[in-house]
Amino acid sequence: MTGSAVSTVVTGIGELVTNDPAREGLLGLVSDAAVVVEGSRVAWVGPAAEAPAADQQYDVGGRAVVPGFVDSHSHLVFAGDRAVEFAARMTGEAYSAGGIRTTVAATRAATDEQLTSHVARLVQEMARQGTTTLEIKSGYGLSVRDEARSLAVARQFTEETTFLGAHVVPGGTDPAAYVDLVTGAMLEAAAPYARWIDVFCEDGAFDADQARTVLAAGAAAGLRGRLHANQLTYGAGVRLAAELGLVAVDHCTFLSDTDVDALRDSGTIATLLPGVEFSTRQPYPDARRLLDAGVRVAIASDCNPGSCFTSSMPFCVALAVREMRMSPAEAVHAATAGGAAALGRDDVGVLAPGTRADLAVLDAPSHVHLAYRPGVPLVSGVWRGGRPLGAL
Repeated sequence: MTGSAVSTVVTGIGELVTNDPAREGLLGLVSDAAVVVEGSRVAWVGPAAEAPAADQQYDVGGRAVVPGFVDSHSHLVFAGDRAVEFAARMTGEAYSAGGIRTTVAATRAATDEQLTSHVARLVQEMARQGTTTLEIKSGYGLSVRDEARSLAVARQFTEETTFLGAHVVPGGTDPAAYVDLVTGAMLEAAAPYARWIDVFCEDGAFDADQARTVLAAGAAAGLRGRLHANQLTYGAGVRLAAELGLVAVDHCTFLSDTDVDALRDSGTIATLLPGVEFSTRQPYPDARRLLDAGVRVAIASDCNPGSCFTSSMPFCVALAVREMRMSPAEAVHAATAGGAAALGRDDVGVLAPGTRADLAVLDAPSHVHLAYRPGVPLVSGVWRGGRPLGAL
């Protein structure tokens, strides 16, 4: 290898998922493979018998390797939990967005240090399960001060930070006045810490006109748009995302034929969050319908204290296969390359020369085991930016 960075050949890979479109099949599988890492990047990928010399070697003993999972939707900056709400829901109470306000009160009362410690624990928990890239939203502050500090905390852990001041309207607040706050002083305080802006476009939260206003203000401040939409019922949010050409729209549980056509024609990615349906007993999104229509799909965790408190992308992959009619290959692709595309990234979620060397080593011979063995901790090693994370 050339260059000054130390090179490492990861060998003994029984099955390698590359997601490289230059290779055959959706996953670009390579058997008996090796990956050469130089610095933080992948330098070479191919059959182990053809691997170039490297400074050092790391043998994974015949295990499967997949790109690190890309979790493109999470809400990690919060305090407290809503276990009581979950228990009530499991005994028959319906889920509604109103519980968000419970978390807002706890988050406002927490110190910066408490919030940072909590996020660090969850990020570590995600890493143990193979997540190497993640997005983190605000949305549990809902005041100028608390939204800005939530994003400042999130920015310590990822560049993919999202301003979600438009999560719900705080109790006792006029909705129009709150939209003015979100698009004014709150946006001004939050924008330095954010890459994205998001709106919960849903019954009980913000309508399509309000969402359009918030996204336009975010765009004027240099933030790219995202949307929560069509989670609780049919609505205009997915069509708005397609009209605006947003890179992704998340949830997509209740879709009309017009919604599906709009996603296909716009190229907007449908980010599906099966952990939510598992935790709320709502209907699962129909990924098969979307894929067969030519819509690109991503899978993310939506880790949050209310509707889905899981940090496990492998669990979400298993749910996608079992409940949303995806093949194991489609689900793994959606949780890696699909998540990367939903963040506008081409440097992660794929293992090819020049991409970031983020790997998840599975204690299994094939990616299929992620769905075949649900709930089993199959991730036995994680590399992020060309370095093994060590004891997780």
